[in-house]
This record gives sequence, C-alpha cells and structure tokens, in this order.
Amino acid sequence: MELYDSKGQRLYLNPAERGQFKLASEAAPREVLTLCHTLFYTGCRISEALALTPERIDFKNQSITLLSLKKRSDTARYRAVPVPPDLLKTLNMVHGIQDGVTPKKERLWTWSRTTAWRRVCAVMKEAGLEGVHASPKGLRHSYGVNAVMKHVPLNKLRDWMGHADMKTTALYANALGEEAQAIAARMWA
Repeated sequence: MELYDSKGQRLYLNPAERGQFKLASEAAPREVLTLCHTLFYTGCRISEALALTPERIDFKNQSITLLSLKKRSDTARYRAVPVPPDLLKTLNMVHGIQDGVTPKKERLWTWSRTTAWRRVCAVMKEAGLEGVHASPKGLRHSYGVNAVMKHVPLNKLRDWMGHADMKTTALYANALGEEAQAIAARMWA
C-alpha cells in the first residue's frame, strides 16, 4: 500500500477534501449518507461496511465492530472502532437499529460492492472532488492520515483499520504537503 500512485498522484483526501466530502454526503439520500459517514468515521473498507449488521453496532460503548474481510487469523477477524454519538444516532434514525426495524443479522445496506462504490463516488463528485483519490479507498487512506495528524498512536490506528502488519499502518505517517507540515510543526513547537 502506498499513498501515491506511480504518477505521483495523491491517493488520499486532504483535510479540506474530507470536509467537502462530509458536507456533500449530508445532502445525499439517507442510506447513502449513513454509508458515507460509516466509511468516514471508521476508515473501514467498503466491503466491511457492506457486511455491517445491527448486532455489530454498540450504542453503550459507542463503537462499531467490523468483520475484517481480508485474509486474517480467526482471532483478528473482528475489530471495534470507536465512533461519535452522532453517527450512532444517524444510523439508528435511518436504519431503525434500536427499534428492530432492520433485523439484527441483516445487512444495513443490501447493495452490491459496485453499487456502493458508485454511490460514494457520486458524493465525491458532488463535493467537487476528482482524481484517483476521490474514491472509497481514498477516504480510507484519509482516515489513516487524519488519525496520524491527530496524534492517534499507530498501534491503535492499526487495530482500528484492521491492518495485520504495523508497516502498513506506518505508511500513513509518510503523508506529504499540508499533512506533513502539520506533523512537522509538532516537532518544531
């Protein structure tokens, strides 16, 4: 995994683009909004979001437990990711989780991966974002870069993102541009 493609193009959203995406997602249809916000606040892979069921949403501990769909050992198949109360409130409002509208073992979004990908990319386009970084994968990478910028310890970030190897997570510390300046400014202070 890298943060730049072979042509040197950035593969993640910068902080301003993250804000644009979040704002644009708030105008999307309700189910698209909840998918976009789940990706935004958990950094999960789109396939992991699509596998999410109500039984994996923990209102008491304010977390979402994701099933890692990458090749992992049985002991590391699930990971709990803390999320803000507003995301939980929105998921509940749209999907009726606490009222049992969506059965506990039924997926929140029944779309195919391709359909979900297209819907997230449509929100990116509405946000005025274009290029290789304007994708669900770019949103995942931006979660990692954002976490590093906010001083989240790499071992926590590794757990939340479901990486098997710390080397993968450590790549987020290699962000350049505005992100690198923010990280370097902490050193200079």
